[in-house]
Amino acid sequence: MLLILLALASAAACWLTFARWLPSDGERYQDYRAAEPCSSDALSRRDTDCLSTWHLTVQKTENRTAGKESVHDATVTYRDSWRRTVHLDGSGPLLERLVPGDRVTATAWRGEIMVLGKDGVRQDTLEAPRDELQMNAAAGVLAGLLAAQCLVFGVVRLVRPLDHEPLTWEPYGRWLLFGLVGVSFAVGLSAVWTGLPWGTVPLVAVPLAACVALWFRLRLRPRLRPRG
Repeated sequence: MLLILLALASAAACWLTFARWLPSDGERYQDYRAAEPCSSDALSRRDTDCLSTWHLTVQKTENRTAGKESVHDATVTYRDSWRRTVHLDGSGPLLERLVPGDRVTATAWRGEIMVLGKDGVRQDTLEAPRDELQMNAAAGVLAGLLAAQCLVFGVVRLVRPLDHEPLTWEPYGRWLLFGLVGVSFAVGLSAVWTGLPWGTVPLVAVPLAACVALWFRLRLRPRLRPRG
């Protein structure tokens, strides 16, 4: 029964990814790309759907990577009355050059700083929308594949509670889980690097996952012992 519940939860996560998360992130990215610089009227109305430019002063920076922890922050101020810590998307190309007292140009959209720039060098913050929906799709595909695995394993346990070979956790279920995770994110990353649209991720990952499941099934199948 637990596997059936896990299957339902994974299926819900898959639906939320493709029905909510992907469209929302895609729409936000398109809105950001289409945004125009703010006019004086828009600034007076405090319209945040346009791109506003602010000249800020760097108060301090923190740029370090220790094990799994990475911190790439710049604390900026505006006329000594406003202060914010901005999280950037890496150590370069701008953050590593900044020192306290530097003047930077910030591009803001919908109340958040999207880009910092200085002397022609620009760097996105973590708030900036990215055209990397392929990884969103990879997460949704993985959720769907996990739902299928849990459902099949769960149904077999309900139908054959005393004999559910070969659909057991050890070794087939465990290796299948690792394979599904690897396939989903390998296809997602490949799509990001090659610039393929996110729709190619499920088209490639699902058949490939089926092949992986079959390969593990054949690979881990007990060999028949010859009769003496």
